[in-house]
Amino acid sequence: MPTASDFQEGLDHILQEAQRKGLPSIIMKAGDLHRQVGGYPGDHRMPVCCGVMRRNMKTGDTILDEPAKGTGANLVIRYKLPR
Repeated sequence: MPTASDFQEGLDHILQEAQRKGLPSIIMKAGDLHRQVGGYPGDHRMPVCCGVMRRNMKTGDTILDEPAKGTGANLVIRYKLPR
């Protein structure tokens, strides 16, 4: 099952690629990040995935969609670039 470090590495890679392309921001959905890292939907660690996504938020980042319980595949965050 993926660890917080696995989710962090996956998110770092996505952010670096978007920044390399010169994008002004990137929208990340928790379900998509978890699928890329692995283990979803079978053996999921969605709370860990969402926690990593939230901890990576900086000034200018925005939560676009949030599940009622705060963690779930539909958590969507816009990360402003460059980081």
